[in-house]
Amino acid sequence: MTIHCRPMLPKDVRPSVEILAVHPVVAPRYGDSIDQLRPAWLSLLGCESFRAVVFEEIQEHKTRLVAAGVSVFVTDSFVRELKTPPLFWIGPELAGRIVRGDSPLLTDEEVCAANTHGGLNLVLWHVCIAPKDTTRAEVRTQVSAGFFEMHRGFLLKELIAVQTTFAEEAQWTLDGGGFYLSSEDGSYVDRMEKPAHEILATPHIFGLTRELALHRMSWISSLFHYEAPKIGFSAGERRLLVSALRGGTDAELSDELAISLSAVKKAWHSVYERVAEDLPHSIRNDEVRAENSNGERGKQKKQRLLAYLRDHPEELRPYSRKTRTESKVWIRR
Repeated sequence: MTIHCRPMLPKDVRPSVEILAVHPVVAPRYGDSIDQLRPAWLSLLGCESFRAVVFEEIQEHKTRLVAAGVSVFVTDSFVRELKTPPLFWIGPELAGRIVRGDSPLLTDEEVCAANTHGGLNLVLWHVCIAPKDTTRAEVRTQVSAGFFEMHRGFLLKELIAVQTTFAEEAQWTLDGGGFYLSSEDGSYVDRMEKPAHEILATPHIFGLTRELALHRMSWISSLFHYEAPKIGFSAGERRLLVSALRGGTDAELSDELAISLSAVKKAWHSVYERVAEDLPHSIRNDEVRAENSNGERGKQKKQRLLAYLRDHPEELRPYSRKTRTESKVWIRR
């Protein structure tokens, strides 16, 4: 039995929404607007501001979706709205605005710019687990770990947590490093102003800013630890590397990315040349020249690169290559 995390595909949207549609707490928050969720998510797949993964359980050659996680990068103005009374349920509001063409999500260019300078506002839309799997510790552990990994390496400014779906979740959020938005003055506080079951029944905000995270070591605050990328991969190279980190041969990467096998090999060559220039201690120039003459050396080179990227997820996030190039020129002066 294995639980596997991968990006959400169009075929996954319907079963993911169905998990929420039967949830005893989430479904009433949506009401009839639950019908807007599927077209909203389908329209956002592939956008830099839309982060969506699913978790599958593989058992006896059968695969079953057990959970899904969705988050978004949004504008400063939408965060201000979120935190201004009267508060509202985030999920239905996002779905409605996106379907109406009034999306508060950042464009691809805006994500890149904010991740280079200033920082991003991250809103956790939903972490939905199939009803029969909600009490399974191994599912919760894998979902938490997978959802954490998909957000590492970004320059975060503020995080708005998932609005709680059961009473214990509120305290867990505080214990994990989140803060509660006070109704008295709109500031983040480290305690709840009313019992958890009352918070659960009405719109509420748990969140964390970069400033608060830097002064409080916790599981959630570790998401705000950031360093700028050293390499500066192109968007196509990042897609290749993200897929490669999940395993698979070049032929499988070709199928997944819908490009030719020769294009995959050309992309790898470009990746190695870029790494050899910016991280010569990781991939030596002589290895780039020898990649086609020694298959075993090529495997070792790829393993070292992927190991580096697992420790440095910022290399796989959108970042202004122009800014990075200008920084390198300034340093060399």
